[in-house]
Amino acid sequence: MDDLAELVRPVTLRSQVENYLRNAIADGHLKPGERLVERELCEQLKISRPSLREALRALEAERLIVNIPHRGPVVASISVEEAKDLYAIRALMEGFAAQEFARLADDAAVKQLGVALAGLRKATGSGDKHVLLEAGAKFYEILLAGCGNKLVVEILRSLFLRIKILRSTSLNKPERAAQSLRELEAVHEAIAARNPALARELAQTHVMSAETSALEILNEQPAEAGKA
Repeated sequence: MDDLAELVRPVTLRSQVENYLRNAIADGHLKPGERLVERELCEQLKISRPSLREALRALEAERLIVNIPHRGPVVASISVEEAKDLYAIRALMEGFAAQEFARLADDAAVKQLGVALAGLRKATGSGDKHVLLEAGAKFYEILLAGCGNKLVVEILRSLFLRIKILRSTSLNKPERAAQSLRELEAVHEAIAARNPALARELAQTHVMSAETSALEILNEQPAEAGKA
């Protein structure tokens, strides 16, 4: 958090604080049910309480935090039911995106996806979850950009933060990172072979595998953590 204080400028103070907290939540540094103590955050970020409260209100509107009576703001949790709904949408949308990428993307885009996959492979070897999440986001950014359907892109981007939280959750399973890499390598191979149906099937299998890992962890969490 000390690094943020050096970057903050008065004009962009609120947006920088918002982005910092969003990323901390999405990456799992701030965990579901964790209290956000205003005094501590103000001291760490070297900001005023009104500035922090503005940022917290924005995050509450995005359902990333909730205000609980007698506790104050806490990091929101994603329920098992909500997670199932998000994974169902992901399977449909990302499966379609992989199918259309295989069908429509030019050779340069397929090569670019391969470069992103190589970055993901390197990130997997690093064992750094933040680096891994960013590398995965880059892979999906290229996949969506080449799928040719703006509505699919819009839907998935609107869910980006909650999807990232679930990705972070699934990666808490020690074996999940390597398994996820193998699954996305298979998706890329199907795309490179210009096999839309197989690309779709493998992309959906990847999402369902991630769902299994995430739900195992979510089912172990206290049911009341971070609920409004």
